[in-house]
Amino acid sequence: MTMSLNSATRRRLQQLNQISSVWEGDRRPFSPPTSALESNSESKGECILWVDGSQGVVRAMDVVAQDTGPEAIVRTLLRAIEHPNSPAKPARPQKIVVRDREIQFFLRGALQELDIAIDYVPDLPLIDELYRSFQEVVDSQIPELPPQYAQALNQKAFEIWHSAPWEILEEHQIISIELNQWDIDTLYASVMGMLGMEYGILLYRSQESLKQFRAKVLLEDEAPGNLEEAFLQQDCLFLTFDTDDDDDDEDNEDDILDLADLPLAEIQPSFGNIHPLEGLRSVLYEEEAIAMYVALEGLNRFIRAEREVLAEEITPLKHKYKISLPPTEAKPKEKPIAVTVATMPELTAELEAMTFDGDDDLDEMPTFQSLRDDLIPEDSFLSLGVVSWEMVGYLRIGAIHHQVGQPTQGGDGLPVILIQTSRPKAVTIITAIQEAGGLQGIGFNPGADPFEGERYDLGVLKTENSEMFLFGEFLDQDPVHVAARKKWDERCKNTGGYCGLIIARGLMGASRGKPHLKDMMALFEGKNLLPQDLGIGTLQLMPQFE
Repeated sequence: MTMSLNSATRRRLQQLNQISSVWEGDRRPFSPPTSALESNSESKGECILWVDGSQGVVRAMDVVAQDTGPEAIVRTLLRAIEHPNSPAKPARPQKIVVRDREIQFFLRGALQELDIAIDYVPDLPLIDELYRSFQEVVDSQIPELPPQYAQALNQKAFEIWHSAPWEILEEHQIISIELNQWDIDTLYASVMGMLGMEYGILLYRSQESLKQFRAKVLLEDEAPGNLEEAFLQQDCLFLTFDTDDDDDDEDNEDDILDLADLPLAEIQPSFGNIHPLEGLRSVLYEEEAIAMYVALEGLNRFIRAEREVLAEEITPLKHKYKISLPPTEAKPKEKPIAVTVATMPELTAELEAMTFDGDDDLDEMPTFQSLRDDLIPEDSFLSLGVVSWEMVGYLRIGAIHHQVGQPTQGGDGLPVILIQTSRPKAVTIITAIQEAGGLQGIGFNPGADPFEGERYDLGVLKTENSEMFLFGEFLDQDPVHVAARKKWDERCKNTGGYCGLIIARGLMGASRGKPHLKDMMALFEGKNLLPQDLGIGTLQLMPQFE
């Protein structure tokens, strides 16, 4: 059944000026340029065009899904009449011509009483010419990845995502991948993502480029202003991961999106090239795509083989692999490529030393100034509890960072403070404790608010450089905390005075307050410290005056 316009719409359209023009209208299959990740079935659609043949202008155009009903062509026509593209003015045509009988009959029913003749013609020369132009543009688009390698490269990217090398490697811990193919001797892989900010692999073509970029980034910290130029001076291939989700709240700087917390379906790999003379190019040509494929496969095999060793320290390691290239129609089978993948302890140490150059004055800082409250984010989830000795064993092996203690395995387990926050903030906490020499212990210190008459139990972390950090404020009359503290003290006696600090990710969602083993990023084992061990006395809240 053909629908017709309602009376109000007809009256509005009848008031428009009617011009003596013939408009061409059509609906044709149209496939816009797609990225390597988009399937053809998802990108195909149909283009609806309304063209003023007399003036030679496109009055309106839409791209719709193939299964969209015939009403779409009417909607586009109404826009062409009332809100046409510039420089056309609102107007009704005297005549419309289409090359499809079904469209003709549908329009006749829908446009009754508008005094517009609707005729059939076998050809639409103006629209034919426009479509030829569109096709030339589509054909001239260079795909982001060579079509014959796109599927294989994307598969390798997701294998890298699953292996997550950033969980064990920092950016300065370089892995060499010797190819001796495609004018490339060796690629130097730098892994991004341990800070939970940006995940990916940079494959530098030379050590010099890698060193220069790192040096310029460190200078940027001291004299900001040239980071973009430093970025464009790199000489590397890259794989990065992002998301298609555009609904992030950019106004809240504390809500840092961590891709690792997203489902796989929302992860989008991207490939490209950076060169000082080319700049950033989000397209890989054939030889670059093959080199990237082989390098990623070699890196992935190396990570799988040496994951436990790499997680501890960078020692001399080397493996040789024979990697088969993905088959194509032109080359269904090629000779495997010999690849050598190895750690680079000396280069790693050199890059790490660059980070700390100029920081010798850190040793001159006083060992303790005050009780600091800038380590634990305010929105963290905090709890006092216990983990079983079996779980302690798992954490000692599986956590990204573990600081060994010497607890007696008595009682129901190791008493722990759990701090759960986002992954980036968890990494910041772990890094700060590591840089302070590790965790010396955990204690509770009395505090008081003389103005409100309240007394507090202040949770304190003490690091090996004698700095102290506040992790929690508990009313000493809170029955829940009183019970938790009683159990804490009893358990610490059973462990010979040892306790632990667990830093976990996954603040939002179902794992909040109940992190899984994979969410627990660090276990620091330390001593249970008494108030006299802390030596700061009863802390009193001081009034603040404006």
